Amino acid sequence: MSIKETKKELISKFANSENDTGSPEVQIAIFNERIKSLTEHLKNHKHDHHTRKGLMVLVGKRKRLLKYLFKKDKEKYLTIIKDLGIRG
Repeated sequence: MSIKETKKELISKFANSENDTGSPEVQIAIFNERIKSLTEHLKNHKHDHHTRKGLMVLVGKRKRLLKYLFKKDKEKYLTIIKDLGIRG
């Protein structure tokens, strides 16, 4: 599946309305998919430190969005971490 198709699928699954692409839930889902992709890349390319830095930036962004969502709406927070399999 291409990146565009994956992104559209995530947007349709987590969007609050039809044209919603910027809500925290959608952004967290997209970041999560990119984190998975970069993690797989780094398993094969252990010395790719530029990608590792980018991965750390994405993890930080996802963490901040999750923190925001937790403060704003705990129910949505719990739902999204369950759906995405984040935080054991």
